[in-house]
Amino acid sequence: MTLIRALGRWSLAALVLNGIIGSGVFVLPGTVGGLLGWASLWAWLIAAALTGAMVFCFAEVASRFSESGGAYLFTREAFGPFAALQVGWLSYFVRAITAAVQANVFSTYLAEFFPWAGTRVGGLIVTSLFIGILAAINIRGVVSGARTSNGFAIVKLTPLILFGVLGLFWIGSGKTVAPDPIAAAGLGGWMNALLLLMFAYGGFESSVIPLAEAKNPGRDMPFALLGTLALVTVFYMVAQLVVLATLPDPDASNRALASSMRVMIGAGGAVFITIAALVSVYGWLASNMLTVPRLSMAMAERGDFPAALARIHPEFLTPVRSILAFALLSWGLANMAGLLQNLSLSAVSRLFVYGFVCASLPVFRRHDANGSAAVAPAKFRAPAGVLLAAVGVAAALALATRMNTREAVTMTIVVGLATVHWFMNGRRRAALGGQS
Repeated sequence: MTLIRALGRWSLAALVLNGIIGSGVFVLPGTVGGLLGWASLWAWLIAAALTGAMVFCFAEVASRFSESGGAYLFTREAFGPFAALQVGWLSYFVRAITAAVQANVFSTYLAEFFPWAGTRVGGLIVTSLFIGILAAINIRGVVSGARTSNGFAIVKLTPLILFGVLGLFWIGSGKTVAPDPIAAAGLGGWMNALLLLMFAYGGFESSVIPLAEAKNPGRDMPFALLGTLALVTVFYMVAQLVVLATLPDPDASNRALASSMRVMIGAGGAVFITIAALVSVYGWLASNMLTVPRLSMAMAERGDFPAALARIHPEFLTPVRSILAFALLSWGLANMAGLLQNLSLSAVSRLFVYGFVCASLPVFRRHDANGSAAVAPAKFRAPAGVLLAAVGVAAALALATRMNTREAVTMTIVVGLATVHWFMNGRRRAALGGQS
């Protein structure tokens, strides 16, 4: 049984948009604004430039492939199965921990309307419904999953556009508030801010996972990645500008956009943006519930995950067991750690994935030049691609130095489990042709 090629250019763009815009735009403008003040606008631009270098690398590398697997598959072809195993496990872990972040944010915002959602029992119920409904939709078929993702992409943009327009009118009317004084942030403060902003810009990597279900992946994936990053950067910059213009102490609330709307148009505005946050977060998980199970399916097909996760449902033609496994893991992580802990861990973990994909670009180009390429030629070529790859790798390594002890221990455990699986599953991997 094979998967259905049902994802067109705009469905892929919706996956990228939903993968990037989740909780970050509603949480981080306040956090970064409180840390850097008006200089936070420069931080968003720097983060966009660093992310752009990585996205160009992803666009070129992805244009060579038409199979599911994303960064795992790219690394496998460039650096071999052992490196790919580590990237695959880290990628899967990153997506699960980020899903937990979104579930935490969803409960936080829902508590604005229903305080019981902020309790322990309420959080369990909310995350069960939050994750379970989308798992059921995606089990039913890739078309229904894509339609759900597309719908959320459209709906989530509307309130962000309205927020930006209202904010620009507010600034134009001369109502900008005087910010509270903040201490100048040193290099460490800037690095911490950039690490958080890489979380806000991150998530695009999940959209390259289901290329086996894309109609024309080589042409459409670069368009979706680059076009969406440009659009998202505009939204983020405007959101940060409005928060700084309306809130003297942006970090006073963990719902900065809602606080800004309350200042501009009253309590009704805060309610509106809170609903928008709920929609945005749910749209994020709608995208990832479609993409991430295709990663575990691809890894299972090559012996790097349990074989059961490769099974495709005979009627729905979806990786049903992979969908259920991702849903259960995300649910468990959401109820084990808090929002900021999960957010920081997710940001650090994905940097290693980005670094490997960026490093694969010059490897593939060298293989092309030598006539030894084992993959298809690139259908999109990044300008100054080798330089961008070097920038992407350097940025990933530099920001990864900000990890704390908890994050380092957690990542070591993930890498250790992946390595144990490698040695225990050698015979099956050899039978599937996975040994280097």
